[in-house]
Amino acid sequence: MPTLTSKGDHDNTKIRENENSASGAVVKSASRLEIWSWAMFDFANSSYTTVVTTAIFNAYFVKTVASAVELSTATLYLTCSLGIANLLVVLTAPVVGAIADAFAIKKRFLFVSTLCCVICTAGLSLVHQGDVALAMTLLVLSNFAFGTSEDLIAAFLPEIATPEKMGRISAFGWTVGYIGGIAVLGTCLAYVTWAQKAGQTPAQFVPVTMLFVAAIFLAASAPTFIWLKERAHRSAAQTKVSTIAAGAFRHVLNTIGDAKKHRDLFTFLLSLLCYSCGSTTVVALAAVYAEQVMGFKTNESIILIMVVNVTAAMGAFIFGFIQDKVGSVRTLATTLVLWAVAIFIAFATTDKNGFWCAANIMGIAMGASASAGRALVGQLSPAGRSAEFFGLWGLSVKLSAIIGPMTYGLVTYVSGSNYRLALLSTLLFFILGLIVVLFVDEKRGRAQALSES
Repeated sequence: MPTLTSKGDHDNTKIRENENSASGAVVKSASRLEIWSWAMFDFANSSYTTVVTTAIFNAYFVKTVASAVELSTATLYLTCSLGIANLLVVLTAPVVGAIADAFAIKKRFLFVSTLCCVICTAGLSLVHQGDVALAMTLLVLSNFAFGTSEDLIAAFLPEIATPEKMGRISAFGWTVGYIGGIAVLGTCLAYVTWAQKAGQTPAQFVPVTMLFVAAIFLAASAPTFIWLKERAHRSAAQTKVSTIAAGAFRHVLNTIGDAKKHRDLFTFLLSLLCYSCGSTTVVALAAVYAEQVMGFKTNESIILIMVVNVTAAMGAFIFGFIQDKVGSVRTLATTLVLWAVAIFIAFATTDKNGFWCAANIMGIAMGASASAGRALVGQLSPAGRSAEFFGLWGLSVKLSAIIGPMTYGLVTYVSGSNYRLALLSTLLFFILGLIVVLFVDEKRGRAQALSES
């Protein structure tokens, strides 16, 4: 656990009043317990991303559930499911963010979306060979709920952290999340290894891992709902849901139309959109690529993802402190260079050792870029509009999760299952993201956010 307070401080450390509190409520106290409870949601939802959309279920869908169709078609089905889910998040995020801000009910929305994700993930245990429609439906619903909850938990960050500590606290959350991913994958690895030795097939042991994920997600998120406080205050100006919903998209469109006023925030969001097209694709298709191109078995893929989670946690932890020292833009630029190098190595290598090297470089870059990006949004967001601006952050990420995987799926389909070419196509996204982020003036953006507080 990284140091969140000065040496000698008490657990209930009083964090000075934060002029950039993005909830409209001044941060008076954020104890270590509350910061930990916030971070535990990253621990909880990592169980879903590591097992369902990265290490196990995606590969199971392609190899077993959709085995009746061509590999390229199965991959396209998978990427379409992820794309539809993220499109739903894009369409609903403005309304969810606006209502959460106006009624100060981020925590309630977070609970509902978490419960939906848990139930749908448990439902994936019912999916077997040939159940393509059921699998796609549950993937869409669980991913939609996951994406919504991800936006909501991020919107709490400016309420519990001052701008000076936002980088390291964001990094703490990502680090705890990667630890959660490692723990869940370790549990699944132990079970899968036992099941394979017992002669079980993926059709027998993969559904059980879905139940593991659902149970761990529910249990690990409990501290968040017990100790994390809703510091925002209900808006007196808007009291009707219908009024808020009707004006949500108009408000977001007005904000986008006023992009010059928030020039640096929107420049960063464009960069985020570009490089996230690459990162979300790599995360979603990592296990599929490892098994189909590099010849990894299920247990080998799980071990790979576990180790990558360790390097990702290291990247988030180390670069969190670097970010607070040298700034978010320089940190992000460095991580995007690492991403580009890793993608090229993965494309060029023909042996497992080379792929292991590439994967761990990706892990470092993934943890660092994710943490730095979330903190930068918090720093550039005006007070009282955290859910709205984190909604735009989520919108950018979800748009990338539509564009990136769909591009990968289409390249795979058109090229006749050429996964290497599809992987290489992601390199362009990282290069574009690197170019755009260099135009962000971090100091100017923070000054603009403070001027509207």
